[in-house]
Amino acid sequence: MHRKLRLSVILAIICCGIMMVSCGSFGKNNKAGKSSTTGWNYNDPNYGGFTVNNTPNQKTGPGLVPIEGGTFTMGATQENVYYEWDNTPRQVTVSSFYMDQTEVSNLDYLEYIFWLNRIFGTDYPEMVTKALPDTLVWRNSMSYNEPMVEIYFRHPAYRDYPVVGVSWLQANDYALWRSDRVNEMLLIEAGVLKFDEGQNSENYFTTDGYLAGTYTGVAVEGKQKSKMEDGIILPKYRLPTEAEWEYAALALIGNSNGESIKDRKVYPWNSDGLRSQDKNYMGSFMANFKRGNGDYMGVAGSLNDGAAFPAPVISYWPNDFGLYNMAGNVSEWVLDVYRPLSFEDFSDQNPYRGNAENLNYRDGDYMSTIQNDWNNKEDVDYTSQMYDYGKTTLISDHSRVIKGGSWADGPYYLSPSVRRYMDENLGSATVGFRCAMNMIGAAAKK
Repeated sequence: MHRKLRLSVILAIICCGIMMVSCGSFGKNNKAGKSSTTGWNYNDPNYGGFTVNNTPNQKTGPGLVPIEGGTFTMGATQENVYYEWDNTPRQVTVSSFYMDQTEVSNLDYLEYIFWLNRIFGTDYPEMVTKALPDTLVWRNSMSYNEPMVEIYFRHPAYRDYPVVGVSWLQANDYALWRSDRVNEMLLIEAGVLKFDEGQNSENYFTTDGYLAGTYTGVAVEGKQKSKMEDGIILPKYRLPTEAEWEYAALALIGNSNGESIKDRKVYPWNSDGLRSQDKNYMGSFMANFKRGNGDYMGVAGSLNDGAAFPAPVISYWPNDFGLYNMAGNVSEWVLDVYRPLSFEDFSDQNPYRGNAENLNYRDGDYMSTIQNDWNNKEDVDYTSQMYDYGKTTLISDHSRVIKGGSWADGPYYLSPSVRRYMDENLGSATVGFRCAMNMIGAAAKK
């Protein structure tokens, strides 16, 4: 009996030793213990206190769904009926990222306006005014849309509808504000900060300010200031790139078998038609669009898409990534500057035209100018020669791509491949937006 007891104790000690060794001499990717390159303890104040986060995986931010990246054929999926040859198909790869499940709603944007009022309304009311959507986008000289001008943005009946009348610049400002509010709440939930009721126009939380130490807030006693290495703070919300938006809209994950893609999709759903093939919803339209001249919603008693203007952001059926209204409802801003021939210049990995120093790369810079001035004069604005804005073209460095059809567009524009553009300072009753976020680490979200 005693021998069995002694044997049990010895085995227990051996097991504990094995566990200690396995925790202390693990590889570089292990979660805690001892450094495999220096032998120093992690997370041990007696040995310098170098901390290693035990949960390195990125959290999914509010409103987002993971989009697993991959290769796809970006570009036209059908003949361009307007003969705008600006979208020749080409194969590219898009890294994994996150995308808003829905378009940003009026309620979402009203929360933003409320915060701006609370922080800046007294001292800098112009900050609030600058962010307000242009409700006059609803006004049409030959149409009675006055009710939409007056109530669409603020009335509770429309709170779950997509915000419109927001410029590209305003959408970017919203994304940065959202980043800060999400990270502030994550730090509060992690017990690192307390809610600071005293925030004002001279002292308020921003992610960059917190990391740089210019904002301290109300710290929790005994808790150290969080760092990027802690894994609490998320990357910034932003607009998706054109390639990301198109890839996410097509959602080829539901149209493939292994590495074999069955067919190129025309629309975000698995059908070349515009009506549902589900026996329970047979014949119902898959999106909110204009069926034909003067037909925005169908016949009373048998409405086709059921919306004369935008519909709620959760309407119709999501695509195979779980994203709603990637065709119809409202078109959406993306990050890219518009150029007709971007497809010729794009990288085949994460294609994007928008890096400040390369807006005109091979398309308006000296090397690509159509002018016969070979002296390469530094004081010559070759871009304005190529794009004489307001005279020969509406394309400029302020022209941003919009993707997806809207409630006022015909079927052709419902294809995710279609490209259009608008000045970044303008808004429209047919254009909204949704946000995206970089995915850090593994390409596949576990």
